[in-house]
Amino acid sequence: MVPLSLVFVAAVAAFTTAAAISDWRTRRLPNRLTVPAFAAAVLMHTAVNGLAGLGFSLAGSATGFGILLVLWLIGGSGGGDVKLMGALGAWLGATFTFHVFVLSAVVAAIATAAVLSADVLNRGFGFVRRRYLAAGSAGRLASANASDSEGGSSRRADCRILPYAVPVAAGTWMTLAYAWFSCRLPW
Repeated sequence: MVPLSLVFVAAVAAFTTAAAISDWRTRRLPNRLTVPAFAAAVLMHTAVNGLAGLGFSLAGSATGFGILLVLWLIGGSGGGDVKLMGALGAWLGATFTFHVFVLSAVVAAIATAAVLSADVLNRGFGFVRRRYLAAGSAGRLASANASDSEGGSSRRADCRILPYAVPVAAGTWMTLAYAWFSCRLPW
């Protein structure tokens, strides 16, 4: 069982690391990353645990996809973030996917507070207010509020304080560490 557990942890760690690097560098999570990760998770769980593994994987995917879909619908995340959590959920199952979501929200809140505090100290409150707190900007540059037809969606992605895959990766690694040391990996 240990080798299978190592394969599982290595695959999830590699996927979240690649997602974090892609999102950090390009502010995008391409389908060529999320779709194969989803397929590999479903295949691996099904091969190891049969129909129960398939159900486990699909329930986790639905959990991750569903939570982020709601955030996407209200404008709080991007489409790549939805696919990221759907693929990650296929690996982790519903319970651990929810744990990752909560931990990533905490990490994102702490990191955002740190970035905003640093900007206030280095550039002043006026800069932070104009850049992040302008009416209706929701964490984006005030000038990036153009409509999607005018390229607003790409400008919004460039101006977010923190790419979401970074706190998701941190939350995933914390969840995997907990699961590993408490012998609760889903294998």
